[in-house]
Amino acid sequence: MHYFCLPGCRTGKQAAKHTRNIMEIKKIYNPYRHMKGYYCFGCAPQNNNGLQMAFMEVADGVISEWEPKEHFQGYYQVLHGGIQATLMDEIASWLVQVKLKTAGVTSTMSIRYKKTVPINKGNIRLKAKLTGQRRNLADIHVELFCPNGDLCAEGDFVYFTFPEKTAIEKLHYPGHDAFYQTED
Repeated sequence: MHYFCLPGCRTGKQAAKHTRNIMEIKKIYNPYRHMKGYYCFGCAPQNNNGLQMAFMEVADGVISEWEPKEHFQGYYQVLHGGIQATLMDEIASWLVQVKLKTAGVTSTMSIRYKKTVPINKGNIRLKAKLTGQRRNLADIHVELFCPNGDLCAEGDFVYFTFPEKTAIEKLHYPGHDAFYQTED
């Protein structure tokens, strides 16, 4: 069993006392990783110029821990705002694939930047949660936490989702079970 400690959670021996901040997680495997020509900027592990994000499922959403690289800075030692938006959009997409069992595309996004995000202080954590659905639209809220645990940015996304058959045919969606196969 794996655990993910939310910002504000203590580590080590004290973590057991703070179970409200600890969630059981399930690793999500990237089923696209072996597709010829697959170089998604957000999640392709072989794209050395990309974000190379990895994801985990929790009961109420999808989470990610990401290590910023120097070439993603805007101002000196500060993560570029466009990269923050991309991180949030990418995790929202994975929530659609894992929780809604289909694929979709971003219809709208609204980002609120609250604090600068340092690139040299440790990993950033993100959490995406489904907040509503109507017909083929999914409302998703994403939070981006700085290495110190502060909420640094948040966004609300509307995703246009496709029927699974269309997602398979047009977007190469591999089906829900493919996200839980072990890596080879």
